Amino acid sequence: MEEMQKEVDKYISQFKEGYFSPLAMLARMTEELGELAREINHFYGEKPKKADEKEKTIEEELGDLLFVLICFANSLNISLEESFQLVMEKFRTRDKDRWTKKEEEE
Repeated sequence: MEEMQKEVDKYISQFKEGYFSPLAMLARMTEELGELAREINHFYGEKPKKADEKEKTIEEELGDLLFVLICFANSLNISLEESFQLVMEKFRTRDKDRWTKKEEEE
């Protein structure tokens, strides 16, 4: 994750504009999430694509969302690796018995 953050930072750093403001970044993330939702709806839902709509993939939309998330974290000097470790600790402790575990196979 750290390498991805560095790669995105290197890419963004070549432009005078740099990162967008946190509010603009949140708007971009919301836009990308909407595009992902649209693809999910086309693929798994009841709303097929129109014949003239460009073929996009869920993979591409997830990538777009990940890129904006990395930009957002970088703009706020947040390590996504540390964020991930914090949330995993929460799942390992607070939420450890929240769901029904699969039985171990012998």
